[in-house]
Amino acid sequence: MKDVLFFNSMLTPKILTGVYWLLLVIVIIGGLVSMFTVSFWAGLGALVGGVIGVRIWCELLIVMFKIHENLKKIADNQA
Repeated sequence: MKDVLFFNSMLTPKILTGVYWLLLVIVIIGGLVSMFTVSFWAGLGALVGGVIGVRIWCELLIVMFKIHENLKKIADNQA
């Protein structure tokens, strides 16, 4: 807990997994609803595009945190 409070450990990567699943559920529900209310093809496009978009967004955030971890390891090895 001390590491999180003094910013020695990153909390966001741990939270990001939960955010990914929450956004995925929202995209799936929104896509299914629009498939049956607006247009089947528009809903299907929103569903597929949304799932891919959420995945790419979360992966980019994870990559940034992995770069930070690796830079921290390099800095610790040089000190």
